[in-house]
Amino acid sequence: MHAPTLAQWVGNPEHFLDSYWNDRPGVFRPAGGGYSSFTLADLDAALSTGFFREPYVEMWDGDKLPARKFTTARTVARDTPGGFADARKIRDLLDKGATLLLRCIDQWHAPTRTLLASLATELGRHIEAFFFVTPAGRQGLPLHRDDADVLVVQVAGSKTWHIHEGPADENWHAGRVTEQDGPRPDEILRTTLHAGDVLYVPRGFAHWACGDEGLSAHLSLTVREVGARDLADALRALLADELRLPDRPLGQDALTSTAARLLAHTAERLAGLTPQELVGEARRRGLAGMPADPDTVSFAELAARWKTPAATVALS
Repeated sequence: MHAPTLAQWVGNPEHFLDSYWNDRPGVFRPAGGGYSSFTLADLDAALSTGFFREPYVEMWDGDKLPARKFTTARTVARDTPGGFADARKIRDLLDKGATLLLRCIDQWHAPTRTLLASLATELGRHIEAFFFVTPAGRQGLPLHRDDADVLVVQVAGSKTWHIHEGPADENWHAGRVTEQDGPRPDEILRTTLHAGDVLYVPRGFAHWACGDEGLSAHLSLTVREVGARDLADALRALLADELRLPDRPLGQDALTSTAARLLAHTAERLAGLTPQELVGEARRRGLAGMPADPDTVSFAELAARWKTPAATVALS
């Protein structure tokens, strides 16, 4: 399998997909260390712009902290919008043991968007990126399950991870694992990641982590698999494809005729559709929902193109 982006994280992609994917957690130490498109220097750059704001930034200390504890308001054109990340407040909370979480990095950081686009093509799945910063000796998020396969690369410091059993059946939910969910799932892997180490957590496997030495920072990629709702949406889209019906049929005959055309079209499309094709279509729709490179406007180029000699202006 030709998957150079995945290889930067797990070494041998074929061995990873055959022996770990969707099945069991694992730790990987690729030659040269796992590649991270986002670093602490990038975090500094994001905060220094003054424009970074929630919901792209969160802080946790057992629970999600109120935004007012780590954001500030600005005065802009006599208005006072809030939610801007406050670097000083964030630093104070980190000193007190809170964890910093950056969401959807691929939406606003070009190198990460490029990384995810390549990896998504190799895996055929929608992927999102998150960045965590946790002080030593502190737990970030509580024991929880993600509705995604997760790849983690340690960027700085070290962090100890506790991976617990996956769901017993399909009746499970993403989010915090509580007493209401039944007995605490057994721990099946405990490992400490150092800079460059990579961890894989299969979808639904409960996990939590604690900072070990130094300021722990890691990049987390969530590889999303489709679910029943995605399949239903894909099916509706396929059934509606190339079908043109009047929005407001006039009269009973026209309404009945429209219904007949819809039923005939649906029966024809369903007859030729396999479960594998439906899953593939749902996954393609997920890939299409990933952020694309923005259509940037170069104002320098625009100024050069619009620049007109004064003499030409005078003659016009």
